[in-house]
Amino acid sequence: MDDTCHLYTDLAWLWPMWGDAATEYARYGQHVTGLIRRHAKRPATTLLDIGCGGGKNVLNLKREFDVTGLDLSPVMLAQAKDLNPDCTFLQGDMRTFKLGRTFDALLMDDAISHMNRRADFVAAFRTAYAHLNPGGVLVATPDVTTETFQQNKTSLTSATRDGLDVVFVENVYDPDPADEQYETTILYLIRDQGRLRIETDHWTLGIFSLDTWKHVLHETGFEVHEGRYNQEEEVYTVFTCVKTG
Repeated sequence: MDDTCHLYTDLAWLWPMWGDAATEYARYGQHVTGLIRRHAKRPATTLLDIGCGGGKNVLNLKREFDVTGLDLSPVMLAQAKDLNPDCTFLQGDMRTFKLGRTFDALLMDDAISHMNRRADFVAAFRTAYAHLNPGGVLVATPDVTTETFQQNKTSLTSATRDGLDVVFVENVYDPDPADEQYETTILYLIRDQGRLRIETDHWTLGIFSLDTWKHVLHETGFEVHEGRYNQEEEVYTVFTCVKTG
Protein backbone atom coordinates (compact mmCIF):
# COMPACT_ATOMS: atom_id res chain seq x y z
CA MET A 1 0.00 0.00 0.00
CA ASP A 2 1.35 3.44 -0.95
CA ASP A 3 1.74 6.10 1.71
CA THR A 4 -0.80 8.92 1.90
CA CYS A 5 -0.86 12.18 3.87
CA HIS A 6 -4.52 13.18 3.99
CA LEU A 7 -4.35 14.33 7.63
CA TYR A 8 -1.69 16.89 6.62
CA THR A 9 -3.46 18.04 3.45
CA ASP A 10 -7.13 17.67 2.52
CA LEU A 11 -8.18 16.25 5.91
CA ALA A 12 -6.14 18.67 8.03
CA TRP A 13 -9.41 20.27 9.15
CA LEU A 14 -9.94 17.16 11.29
CA TRP A 15 -6.77 17.71 13.31
CA PRO A 16 -8.27 20.20 15.82
CA MET A 17 -10.76 17.49 16.81
CA TRP A 18 -8.07 14.87 17.55
CA GLY A 19 -6.60 15.70 20.98
CA ASP A 20 -7.53 18.73 23.04
CA ALA A 21 -4.88 21.45 23.06
CA ALA A 22 -5.99 22.92 26.40
CA THR A 23 -5.85 19.64 28.36
CA GLU A 24 -3.93 16.74 26.79
CA TYR A 25 -1.33 18.98 25.14
CA ALA A 26 -1.10 21.32 28.15
CA ARG A 27 0.19 18.52 30.41
CA TYR A 28 2.84 17.57 27.91
CA GLY A 29 3.81 21.23 27.49
CA GLN A 30 4.32 21.56 31.24
CA HIS A 31 6.48 18.44 31.22
CA VAL A 32 8.62 19.76 28.35
CA THR A 33 9.00 23.14 30.07
CA GLY A 34 10.11 21.46 33.29
CA LEU A 35 12.77 19.42 31.47
CA ILE A 36 14.12 22.49 29.71
CA ARG A 37 14.29 24.50 32.94
CA ARG A 38 15.98 21.61 34.75
CA HIS A 39 18.67 20.81 32.19
CA ALA A 40 19.40 24.04 30.29
CA LYS A 41 22.82 25.50 30.94
CA ARG A 42 21.71 28.93 29.73
CA PRO A 43 18.57 31.06 30.18
CA ALA A 44 15.96 29.56 27.85
CA THR A 45 13.69 32.15 26.27
CA THR A 46 13.39 31.04 22.62
CA LEU A 47 12.07 27.69 21.40
CA LEU A 48 11.72 26.08 17.97
CA ASP A 49 8.96 23.47 17.64
CA ILE A 50 10.18 21.20 14.84
CA GLY A 51 7.26 19.47 13.13
CA CYS A 52 4.75 21.72 14.88
CA GLY A 53 1.73 20.49 12.91
CA GLY A 54 -1.43 22.39 13.81
CA GLY A 55 0.24 24.28 16.64
CA LYS A 56 -1.26 22.63 19.73
CA ASN A 57 2.08 22.36 21.54
CA VAL A 58 2.86 25.93 20.52
CA LEU A 59 -0.38 27.10 22.17
CA ASN A 60 0.92 25.90 25.52
CA LEU A 61 4.66 26.49 25.18
CA LYS A 62 4.25 30.13 24.16
CA ARG A 63 3.27 30.91 27.76
CA GLU A 64 6.88 30.23 28.73
CA PHE A 65 8.90 30.83 25.56
CA ASP A 66 9.09 32.92 22.41
CA VAL A 67 8.05 30.07 20.10
CA THR A 68 8.70 29.58 16.38
CA GLY A 69 7.01 26.66 14.63
CA LEU A 70 8.41 24.71 11.67
CA ASP A 71 6.52 22.19 9.55
CA LEU A 72 6.57 20.73 6.06
CA SER A 73 2.80 21.05 5.47
CA PRO A 74 1.55 24.53 4.45
CA VAL A 75 -1.99 23.49 5.37
CA MET A 76 -0.99 22.58 8.91
CA LEU A 77 1.10 25.75 9.20
CA ALA A 78 -1.94 27.84 8.28
CA GLN A 79 -3.91 26.05 10.97
CA ALA A 80 -1.12 26.64 13.51
CA LYS A 81 -1.06 30.33 12.61
CA ASP A 82 -4.82 30.62 13.09
CA LEU A 83 -4.45 29.07 16.56
CA ASN A 84 -1.38 31.15 17.43
CA PRO A 85 -1.48 34.45 15.49
CA ASP A 86 1.16 35.89 17.81
CA CYS A 87 3.81 33.32 16.83
CA THR A 88 6.07 32.86 13.80
CA PHE A 89 5.66 29.80 11.57
CA LEU A 90 8.00 28.65 8.83
CA GLN A 91 7.84 25.92 6.21
CA GLY A 92 10.74 23.50 6.13
CA ASP A 93 11.93 19.90 6.06
CA MET A 94 13.31 18.79 9.45
CA ARG A 95 16.20 17.06 7.71
CA THR A 96 17.49 20.07 5.79
CA PHE A 97 16.02 23.38 7.05
CA LYS A 98 18.36 26.36 7.47
CA LEU A 99 16.87 29.30 9.35
CA GLY A 100 19.99 31.41 9.81
CA ARG A 101 19.41 31.65 13.57
CA THR A 102 19.65 29.51 16.67
CA PHE A 103 17.37 28.88 19.65
CA ASP A 104 17.69 28.18 23.37
CA ALA A 105 15.40 25.13 23.19
CA LEU A 106 14.02 22.75 20.59
CA LEU A 107 11.09 20.33 20.63
CA MET A 108 10.78 17.28 18.39
CA ASP A 109 7.52 15.50 19.14
CA ASP A 110 5.82 12.80 17.06
CA ALA A 111 6.93 14.28 13.73
CA ILE A 112 10.28 12.54 14.21
CA SER A 113 8.42 9.25 13.57
CA HIS A 114 8.22 10.21 9.90
CA MET A 115 11.99 9.77 9.65
CA ASN A 116 11.70 6.15 8.48
CA ARG A 117 15.28 5.65 7.29
CA ARG A 118 18.39 5.80 9.46
CA ALA A 119 19.98 8.46 7.24
CA ASP A 120 16.94 10.75 7.59
CA PHE A 121 16.77 10.12 11.33
CA VAL A 122 20.41 11.15 11.72
CA ALA A 123 20.00 14.17 9.43
CA ALA A 124 17.07 15.49 11.46
CA PHE A 125 19.09 15.54 14.67
CA ARG A 126 22.15 17.05 13.02
CA THR A 127 20.02 19.84 11.58
CA ALA A 128 18.40 20.39 14.98
CA TYR A 129 21.81 20.52 16.67
CA ALA A 130 22.94 23.23 14.24
CA HIS A 131 19.96 25.38 15.29
CA LEU A 132 20.53 25.07 19.05
CA ASN A 133 22.56 27.50 21.15
CA PRO A 134 25.39 26.06 23.30
CA GLY A 135 23.91 25.08 26.65
CA GLY A 136 20.48 24.77 25.06
CA VAL A 137 18.14 21.78 25.25
CA LEU A 138 16.41 19.56 22.71
CA VAL A 139 13.44 17.54 23.99
CA ALA A 140 12.61 14.58 21.73
CA THR A 141 9.72 12.20 22.34
CA PRO A 142 9.40 9.12 20.11
CA ASP A 143 5.92 7.70 19.64
CA VAL A 144 7.41 4.22 19.95
CA THR A 145 10.76 2.50 20.23
CA THR A 146 11.57 -1.11 19.44
CA GLU A 147 11.12 -1.86 23.14
CA THR A 148 7.70 -0.18 23.51
CA PHE A 149 6.08 -1.13 20.20
CA GLN A 150 2.89 -3.23 20.49
CA GLN A 151 2.15 -5.26 17.37
CA ASN A 152 -1.31 -4.67 15.86
CA LYS A 153 -2.25 -2.17 18.57
CA THR A 154 -5.49 -0.39 17.69
CA SER A 155 -6.78 2.77 19.38
CA LEU A 156 -10.05 4.63 18.97
CA THR A 157 -10.83 8.29 19.59
CA SER A 158 -14.15 10.03 19.02
CA ALA A 159 -15.03 13.72 18.81
CA THR A 160 -18.09 15.88 18.12
CA ARG A 161 -18.13 19.46 16.90
CA ASP A 162 -20.59 21.66 14.96
CA GLY A 163 -22.77 18.83 13.65
CA LEU A 164 -19.78 16.60 12.92
CA ASP A 165 -19.21 13.25 14.60
CA VAL A 166 -15.77 11.80 13.90
CA VAL A 167 -14.18 8.53 14.96
CA PHE A 168 -10.43 8.07 14.52
CA VAL A 169 -9.30 4.43 14.41
CA GLU A 170 -5.51 4.04 14.43
CA ASN A 171 -3.73 0.71 13.91
CA VAL A 172 0.02 0.06 14.04
CA TYR A 173 1.66 -2.98 12.50
CA ASP A 174 5.24 -4.04 11.83
CA PRO A 175 5.39 -6.40 8.84
CA ASP A 176 9.16 -6.93 9.23
CA PRO A 177 10.58 -6.55 12.76
CA ALA A 178 14.08 -6.94 11.31
CA ASP A 179 13.99 -3.51 9.66
CA GLU A 180 13.51 -0.03 11.17
CA GLN A 181 10.04 0.73 9.82
CA TYR A 182 6.44 0.09 10.81
CA GLU A 183 3.04 0.98 9.39
CA THR A 184 0.31 3.19 10.78
CA THR A 185 -3.13 2.95 9.20
CA ILE A 186 -5.84 5.43 10.18
CA LEU A 187 -9.53 5.08 9.47
CA TYR A 188 -11.64 8.23 9.66
CA LEU A 189 -15.39 7.74 10.16
CA ILE A 190 -16.83 11.18 9.44
CA ARG A 191 -20.54 11.81 9.97
CA ASP A 192 -21.77 15.21 8.82
CA GLN A 193 -25.33 15.66 10.07
CA GLY A 194 -25.49 11.87 10.25
CA ARG A 195 -24.22 11.20 6.70
CA LEU A 196 -21.24 8.83 6.76
CA ARG A 197 -18.00 9.45 4.89
CA ILE A 198 -15.06 7.06 5.26
CA GLU A 199 -11.44 8.09 4.61
CA THR A 200 -8.11 6.37 5.26
CA ASP A 201 -4.43 7.20 5.71
CA HIS A 202 -1.40 4.93 5.57
CA TRP A 203 2.07 5.93 6.76
CA THR A 204 5.42 4.15 6.84
CA LEU A 205 7.14 5.36 10.00
CA GLY A 206 10.52 4.82 11.62
CA ILE A 207 11.11 2.62 14.65
CA PHE A 208 14.49 2.53 16.40
CA SER A 209 15.78 0.90 19.55
CA LEU A 210 16.63 2.88 22.68
CA ASP A 211 20.30 2.09 22.05
CA THR A 212 20.04 3.51 18.52
CA TRP A 213 18.38 6.68 19.82
CA LYS A 214 21.09 7.18 22.43
CA HIS A 215 23.90 6.36 20.00
CA VAL A 216 22.67 8.80 17.35
CA LEU A 217 22.08 11.57 19.90
CA HIS A 218 25.51 11.08 21.48
CA GLU A 219 27.20 10.96 18.06
CA THR A 220 25.43 14.19 17.12
CA GLY A 221 27.09 15.85 20.12
CA PHE A 222 24.37 15.88 22.77
CA GLU A 223 24.58 15.08 26.46
CA VAL A 224 21.56 12.77 26.80
CA HIS A 225 19.16 12.31 29.70
CA GLU A 226 16.51 9.59 29.35
CA GLY A 227 13.16 9.87 31.14
CA ARG A 228 9.49 8.94 30.95
CA TYR A 229 6.24 10.76 30.33
CA ASN A 230 2.93 9.22 31.41
CA GLN A 231 -0.19 10.13 29.46
CA GLU A 232 -3.19 8.24 30.79
CA GLU A 233 -2.37 4.59 30.06
CA GLU A 234 0.52 5.37 27.70
CA VAL A 235 4.15 5.66 28.79
CA TYR A 236 6.54 7.48 26.45
CA THR A 237 10.32 7.68 26.52
CA VAL A 238 11.57 11.28 26.55
CA PHE A 239 15.12 12.28 25.67
CA THR A 240 16.38 15.58 27.07
CA CYS A 241 19.49 16.49 25.10
CA VAL A 242 21.88 19.26 26.07
CA LYS A 243 24.24 20.92 23.58
CA THR A 244 27.46 21.17 25.57
CA GLY A 245 30.42 23.40 24.83
